[in-house]
Amino acid sequence: MRKPIIAGNWKMHKTIIESVDLVNDLKVSLADVSPDDITVIVAPVFTSLYAVHEVLSKHWIKLSAQNLFWEEKGAYTGEISPSMLTDCGCNYCIIGHSERRQYFGETDESVNRKIRAALHFGLSPIVCVGESLDQRESSQTFQVIEKQIRGGFSDISSLQMGNITIAYEPIWAIGTGKTATPEQANEVHAYIRKLISQLYDSKTADQQCIQYGGSVKPNNVNSLMEKPDIDGALVGGASLEAESFTSLVLGTLKAYSKA
Repeated sequence: MRKPIIAGNWKMHKTIIESVDLVNDLKVSLADVSPDDITVIVAPVFTSLYAVHEVLSKHWIKLSAQNLFWEEKGAYTGEISPSMLTDCGCNYCIIGHSERRQYFGETDESVNRKIRAALHFGLSPIVCVGESLDQRESSQTFQVIEKQIRGGFSDISSLQMGNITIAYEPIWAIGTGKTATPEQANEVHAYIRKLISQLYDSKTADQQCIQYGGSVKPNNVNSLMEKPDIDGALVGGASLEAESFTSLVLGTLKAYSKA
């Protein structure tokens, strides 16, 4: 069985002090959780990364950045390199989030370059894919997902896929309060797994961790995580408070215990 991953994407929230307070609260609220059963990740803003790393340096909660640039150094004002992120203690990096695609011109090509750079420097990418409401309503979901997967994972080996998490995030369900039904989400997750099998092999597909992201809350996490192809969640708003994020972790563990 694949081990679930719950990752909290804090987006543009939390000062350094607020970030430190939150991870200290999480260390207490998750004290009885075993890292053998679940991987828990937090993704603060860049300015909070090192402070959070210091709090988590001897803890099993993992640290992620929300973005990176594909060059190691150079005249790229405002960007941050993979080696700078590992220097801050990062283990993971979110790549290709829909907000990056929508507001900052992220493309499948840039996603691919960022994935390869992250892997080269020892970061595990969390790669986001997903369709808009117009694309879903016009029955283009699978075509959109296939294009993003093929473009994003171009020249990525099956061995490298083992260090990659895919996050399916229907854009129409991010920050809107809407959530894909468990059946809708699992249908796309199963399609992604089938596509990975075609691009690589069945073993790679079976081992591939595929998260769901899109208004995941304590009241819907169980029904989502009970689905066979959903391997955790990439969480936005519900990750900003220790109580709700802990509920998501515990809800995921409960759902997996039934499997």
